Amino acid sequence: MPEQFDRRYAAHTTARPRADASVDQGLRSYMLSVYNYMASGVLLTGIIAALVAATPALAELFYRFTPDGRIMGYTGLGWVALLAPLGFVFFMGFKASSMSLRTLQLCFWGFAALFGLSLSSIFFMYTGASLARVFFISAASFGALSLWGYTTKKDLTGMGTFLFMGLIGIIIAGLVNIFLQSSALYFIVSVVGVLVFAGLTAYDTQKIKENYYVSGGGESTAKLAVMGALSLYLDFINLFLMLLRLFGDRR
Repeated sequence: MPEQFDRRYAAHTTARPRADASVDQGLRSYMLSVYNYMASGVLLTGIIAALVAATPALAELFYRFTPDGRIMGYTGLGWVALLAPLGFVFFMGFKASSMSLRTLQLCFWGFAALFGLSLSSIFFMYTGASLARVFFISAASFGALSLWGYTTKKDLTGMGTFLFMGLIGIIIAGLVNIFLQSSALYFIVSVVGVLVFAGLTAYDTQKIKENYYVSGGGESTAKLAVMGALSLYLDFINLFLMLLRLFGDRR
C-alpha cells in the first residue's frame, strides 16, 4: 500500500513539471508569433512608406505639394489612404471571431500596407537621420516596456481605464489643435502621448499573455496572436510618432 501511494505521488509530482513546461513552450511559441506578426507589419509599413516617398509619381497620387516640395495637403486618394486603416481596425475588431485565420492575416497585412501609404508623409517632414534615430529609440523603449509587461508580477489591469481615458484625451486635443494650431498644446499632446503609449505597450503585452491561457488552442489561439500583434503594432507606431514630434528634426 505505501509503495502504491509513493508511485502515485511520484507520478503526480513528475507530471506537473511536464505540463508546466508544455504550457511555457506553448506560451513562448504564441508570443513569438505575436512579435513576428508585429515586426513584419512594421517592416511592411516602412517599405511602403519609403517607396511612396522615393517615387514622385506615387507621392503625387496622395499629396499636394508646394513648388519647393513641401506637403500642403492630401489629394482625394490621400484622404482615403489616411482613413482606410481606421476602417480596417474596426472591421478586424468586430469580425475577427467569424473570419478565417487566413482572412484575418490578409486584413492585417492590408492594414499595414495602407498605413504605410499615409505614413509616407513623415519622409517629407523630417530628416532621414532623425527618422532613423527616433526609430531606434522607439524600438529600444518598446522592447524594454513590452519585456516588463511580460515578466512583471504586478497586475496592470487597473491601468487600462486610465490609459483609455488618456487616449481619448489625446484624440480630442489633437482634433482641437487642428483649428487652434497651438505649439504649446502640440507639445503637451506629444508628451502625454508618449506616456500613454508607453503604458499601453506594457498593458497590452500582459493582456496578450493572459489571453493565451484562456484561448481554446488551434485557430482560436492563432487569431489571438494576429489581434495581439495589431495592438502592439499600434502601440509601437504611435509611440514612434509621438517621439518623432518631440525629437525629430524637421526639414
